[in-house]
Amino acid sequence: MLPRLLPRLPTTRLLGILLVALALLVTGCSAQATSTQGTSAGPTRSAPAWAHGMATVTESALPAEARTTLRLIDKGGPFPYAKDGSVFGNFERELPRQSRGYYHEYTVPTPGERDRGARRLVTGQGHETYYTDDHYQSFKAVLR
Repeated sequence: MLPRLLPRLPTTRLLGILLVALALLVTGCSAQATSTQGTSAGPTRSAPAWAHGMATVTESALPAEARTTLRLIDKGGPFPYAKDGSVFGNFERELPRQSRGYYHEYTVPTPGERDRGARRLVTGQGHETYYTDDHYQSFKAVLR
């Protein structure tokens, strides 16, 4: 069926279709390549052992509010939300299993939200950091 259609199409239209197909092919390939590594910005880094198999995001690629929260975590506070620094239970089992108390969570403010919103940073006692923007449904390992 395709060979019968090709001769009837004007050359410019055929060229346009081929360019769109090529763009979709290239975009699909690059999206597949980044989905295993996750989001990153800047130089390519290999993920640390604790992030093995997870999507990753560099600190510089996080939303500005998450970077501000990271600075507060590094300083030890003060934190704007009472629940910041509380134990994260990992009930969803999205992070590596650890004993209770290993992980702690911090709110990443979401502009326009009246409550704490869905974004969080979770830290582990081994100095690992994870980011979620969908209220613990998925996490990315933060490369710092």
